[in-house]
Amino acid sequence: MDTSSIITVALRTIELQAKAINGLFAYVNNDFVKAVEIIAKSNGRLIISGIGKSAVIAKKIVATLNSTGTAAVFMHAADAIHGDLGMIQKEDIVLIISKSGDSPEIKVLAPLIKSFGNTLIGMVGNVQSYLANQSDIVLNTTVEQEACPNNLAPTTSTTAQMVMGDALAVCLMELKGFKSNDFAKFHPGGALGKKLFLRVTDLASQNEKPSVLPTASIKEVIVEMTKKRLGTTVVTDANNTILGIITDGDLRRMLEKTNDFTNLLAKDIMTANPQKIEESALATEALLIMQQKNISQLVAENNGQYAGILHLHDLVREGII
Repeated sequence: MDTSSIITVALRTIELQAKAINGLFAYVNNDFVKAVEIIAKSNGRLIISGIGKSAVIAKKIVATLNSTGTAAVFMHAADAIHGDLGMIQKEDIVLIISKSGDSPEIKVLAPLIKSFGNTLIGMVGNVQSYLANQSDIVLNTTVEQEACPNNLAPTTSTTAQMVMGDALAVCLMELKGFKSNDFAKFHPGGALGKKLFLRVTDLASQNEKPSVLPTASIKEVIVEMTKKRLGTTVVTDANNTILGIITDGDLRRMLEKTNDFTNLLAKDIMTANPQKIEESALATEALLIMQQKNISQLVAENNGQYAGILHLHDLVREGII
């Protein structure tokens, strides 16, 4: 294949996938609403099963649901009929995902679920299939054509399943009032967890805490800034109240204005009322302020008292940006 042919095939694939997703608009109906409501009201878990590529999609949907406040468990359809059915409890709801709805394992599994008395939801690409007929609720994920040139390999069909599963998860989040604080509880690790949990104090407390009195000489200011290695120092009074800040930029501007700074004091060159943030605030809030004000450091405070310095580099190091 030449370059043009590769691009053509890729664009055709994307177009077919997009068409499959758009086709789902017609399938978000009363059955979909019933599925959301019955899962939300359940005191049990949502057991999701499938075979082949549908099983892979089932695992992804389970992961999404668990991370967004809906207890879900994956059960492989083949393993289910060889012992894993024992994981299904009385109040659980079972969702079986299948494009054809007629695979041998599904035909064995579906009536067993029904015999247990559990509610069965079928996510199927064929509403005339065995699974659809056995299901209490049907989520239609029918697609006109697979992106595969032979119309065989699951491509658009699995995309439709994935999107329908995401729609289910998001509706359940909304219905349960699942907020960012709840989300944070289930995502404590990695960059995402840091964005949801990491606070200003967690980072500022790791830095030096440069400070000088307003009566400090310029030499004392420079020594403090050099010693603490943050390129800045906060100016406080004897009670640790924040009065101002002196940065490298303030020093450069001072040198541009005068050749004799012998008699200058910290209060003469400081920037009064610097940008501050409560140390209990999220690190992401600090980042937003830095971006809006085009600054690289913030003064952390605790009820008006100087608590430390947060630098943009701290946020970069922790993967917040």
